Amino acid sequence: MEQSPDTHHDLMAWLRLEQTPGVGNESARRLLARFGLPAQIFAAGHAALSEVVTPRLAKALLASPSDFQQQLDKTLAWQEQPDNRILTLADADYPRALLEIPDPPLMLYVKGRAALLGAATIAVVGSRNATVQGIRNAEQFSASLSSAGLCISSGLAAGIDAAAHQGGLTGPGSTIAVIGTGADIVYPARNRNLAHLIAGGGCIVSEYSLGTPALAPNFPRRNRIISGLAKGVLVVEAAAQSGSLITARMAAEQGREVFAIPGSIHSPLSKGCHQLIRQGAKLVESAQDILEELQLQSITLSAQTKSRGVTKETSDVGLLKEISFDPVHMDMLASRTGIDIASLATELLSLELNGQLEALPGGYYRRLA
Repeated sequence: MEQSPDTHHDLMAWLRLEQTPGVGNESARRLLARFGLPAQIFAAGHAALSEVVTPRLAKALLASPSDFQQQLDKTLAWQEQPDNRILTLADADYPRALLEIPDPPLMLYVKGRAALLGAATIAVVGSRNATVQGIRNAEQFSASLSSAGLCISSGLAAGIDAAAHQGGLTGPGSTIAVIGTGADIVYPARNRNLAHLIAGGGCIVSEYSLGTPALAPNFPRRNRIISGLAKGVLVVEAAAQSGSLITARMAAEQGREVFAIPGSIHSPLSKGCHQLIRQGAKLVESAQDILEELQLQSITLSAQTKSRGVTKETSDVGLLKEISFDPVHMDMLASRTGIDIASLATELLSLELNGQLEALPGGYYRRLA
């Protein structure tokens, strides 16, 4: 899309404001409130700027950022590519939901279907080191919510995030990936194929300038966008110190609903969810619970919510009856059933391959269906 001279000039001013060292979202918003658009900020003198920010920052604003022309050229070239857009706080298409949060991003780099940023959205987050059941829950809940027309927002991380995006892509609601790098970088690299699918059927969004690498502080910060775009946040699995709890806290501060899926009292990845539930998060067992809580149109959960390849007849007989949803050690199973270890190992492997149980470290197993 060819840029008009005025549009080019406006983007240049916004990018310069973003790139000025020491200017964060808060100081940028103060400057915008005082002077108007970024071009008017840079037209102001040092004395006027110093009434809003420190004299040192005023001096930085009046000096061109280092390598600015190179960053501008890269940004303009990126924006020319199909389905790439840059939205600023002054853009009419900037998502209204983000204008409601305390710290809206100055600029959004969007790749894919930018219209999804205005859709009814549910955030689905959780552990990077998720269990098999956690992955299934994330994908199945997201697929059901997407089939009801809700967009799924998450962070493109490994584990729960990736499963949530995959589930979201199966329905009309689709998915939004909010990333902690520049929009021209895929992190983690293992999610490259998934990122391409999201760019084609959903959208990828970042507040960070092009070329920004994976820096640890950026990931907790982007969580406010994941929750800010959404009506509520579903935490699928989370350890007691999980970053997902940061997203849940931000959601509560933003006035969004917080939902959590309970799990085994023995699982470290259930402790974060249980903590949220004790603090007032809504306990949910199905996507329907979320839709009802948000007073959205109800749906009939499909066979996607049932474990793959498992029937009532197979799940209620034999060895599987001795395995609960809490972990049990192989030796205990041998004691209960009288089956020798070699035969037991064979049967356990068969059940695992059928998706009926999960093998845990240390010789433990737990039931999935």
